[in-house]
Amino acid sequence: MLSPDLINEARIGHGLEISSKKRLLETLAELLANDHPRLSTESVFERLLERERLGSTGLGHGVALPHARIKEVSQVIGAFVQTTRGVDYDAADGEPVDLAFALLVPETATEEHLQLLAYLASRFSESATRARLRDASSPTAILDLLRAA
Repeated sequence: MLSPDLINEARIGHGLEISSKKRLLETLAELLANDHPRLSTESVFERLLERERLGSTGLGHGVALPHARIKEVSQVIGAFVQTTRGVDYDAADGEPVDLAFALLVPETATEEHLQLLAYLASRFSESATRARLRDASSPTAILDLLRAA
């Protein structure tokens, strides 16, 4: 189960028209930065992009888990985007991504970060979970699905 502090409705994009991986990462960066006083969209985008250059965070089945360490946060925060159609994301399976959950973690976080990534990857590996997230009709519905055990 996800912590209530991890994600909120203000950091969820629902039914967005996004045409590229770059724009998807920019949108996630905006959602994260707009809801945090010490973050800027540009710095968050750059950190997500740096991580992406190490290798695609596309998990497969239309899901991506972009993430980065950043000194401006003291606890893990997340944002989620559901797009109307998938974007080319260089995922291992070649499928376009239409569900993306971004994480920012403190620079010192290690085990917590890895456990959260593993938990999310496990949740998104379930086809029923992906289908429900794709069918969700609002940010509230998405948040309820993400927080469900």
